Amino acid sequence: MFFKYFNNQRKQQNNQLNQSEQEDFKVQLFRTIDENIENIKKLYDSPDDLITRKFTIGNTNQECAIIYIAGLTNKTVIDNRIMQSIQIESVESGKNVEVKGDALLNTLHEKVLHSSVSKVVNNLDEVSLAILSGDTALFVNGTDKVLILGTKGWENRSIEEPISEGLIRGPREGFIENIRTNTVLVRRRVRDSNLRFKAYQVGRRSKKQLVVSYIEGIVNPDLVKELNRRLESIDLDDAPESGYIEQWIEDDFLSPFPQLSHTERPDKVASALDQGKIAILLDGTPFVLIAPMTFGNTLQSPEDYYERWIVSSLIRYLRYVAAFIAVFLPSLYIALVSFHPGMIPSKLAFSLAATREGVPFPALIEALLMEATMELLREAGIRLPKPIGQTIGIVGGLVIGEAAVRAGIVSPVMVIIVALTAIASFSMPSYGMALSFRMLRFGFMLIASVLGLYGIILGYIALNIHLVNLKSLGVPYSAPFAPSFYGDWKDLVIRAPITMLTKRPKYTQTGDTERMDNKGGNST
Repeated sequence: MFFKYFNNQRKQQNNQLNQSEQEDFKVQLFRTIDENIENIKKLYDSPDDLITRKFTIGNTNQECAIIYIAGLTNKTVIDNRIMQSIQIESVESGKNVEVKGDALLNTLHEKVLHSSVSKVVNNLDEVSLAILSGDTALFVNGTDKVLILGTKGWENRSIEEPISEGLIRGPREGFIENIRTNTVLVRRRVRDSNLRFKAYQVGRRSKKQLVVSYIEGIVNPDLVKELNRRLESIDLDDAPESGYIEQWIEDDFLSPFPQLSHTERPDKVASALDQGKIAILLDGTPFVLIAPMTFGNTLQSPEDYYERWIVSSLIRYLRYVAAFIAVFLPSLYIALVSFHPGMIPSKLAFSLAATREGVPFPALIEALLMEATMELLREAGIRLPKPIGQTIGIVGGLVIGEAAVRAGIVSPVMVIIVALTAIASFSMPSYGMALSFRMLRFGFMLIASVLGLYGIILGYIALNIHLVNLKSLGVPYSAPFAPSFYGDWKDLVIRAPITMLTKRPKYTQTGDTERMDNKGGNST
């Protein structure tokens, strides 16, 4: 009830946005160039990178002007395709062309400037947004309309291998910060005429472009409608990263689990689209969101499908074991040592007692000290420069662990347990889920220190209750475990042979359920 109350409050606030605040006030343009240029300069406070160039068409007295921001535009396109085209055409036409105002603007648009991206606008808001987006505004004296020409040309990072998702086998291309490049990377892998890209604008001030991608005919239309409703409720000044969008549209903001997955890999997005999921691309970030998401998706990697099914199944099963270790191993140690030593084999119990002799702290404090130290080393390794960060993470852990054991502050067994827990958390393909496991680990440690194994079991039950009630874009987070879709279990804990994966996931309720035509194949 507590979670639902806050979610309902947020939905009511989103639905009660003032309609007048959502609509931009349209400021009309003047018919004289000088007044329009003055308005734009006042709007931007006359910055140094605002380039304004007035000129006369050929040997006529038709005055025009172009305005753009240096660094956001391709200067070669402006000089060769705009200025040169206008002057050459005007010289060839001579004085026979005496059109003015709207007629001249239409002539330039339709006959002179052969730009693939161009449009005519009639208000200052659209002109301002176009200029700030890297386009060039062409003003003609005697008309209150402006011709917007596509001249975007800022520097972009080259396509490189994703840093956050390393693979041994698979494509080496990753998304970059340019949304157009990212949509091209998706189109290269999904050459389907039903692939859709629906554009939004987010951020009252930043006005960034957001694109929703899905395959029509496969995706569930209800998922698209629900996502559109949530995206249209976004009311932010700026969305610098897709994490802002993720936190705004997630189902339960109080849950420790991520409800949308993010990736830098185009092949992972293409695979998700083929399964009937939706991709959300935001300009300015290489991380693309995928919805809906389930718990099983967090333990899957694109490389699972590039290797043979036996190898992939063993590795995926190992990840589930690693997930259990990452969450429960320290708490199990605390519970057994503090409350249930009789459950430990005799020889092992004697060995543990010998290693803990002289340790001044109980098992909980011992575990908290080591886990907190490991978290600090992990965070320091991320923030420091890469060569130094690796040294700090490895050497720091070895030195501090050895020094703590020699000083008698912690037992050697605790160092081993903390090291195994850290290694297990590093094996998670999803960084967001690894963070969730790290948080849950501390919670289970506290419960184990009070109630022992009974507390761990109660916490596990509560965790499962939360998981089966959690949703991602309205889809059960625990699917296909619960609700059970046994057909989807072929690609869950194990990865069945490719020839047997003939159906798309049932929990997304796709339109086209057939993934391949298996007539004459070996699958059933």
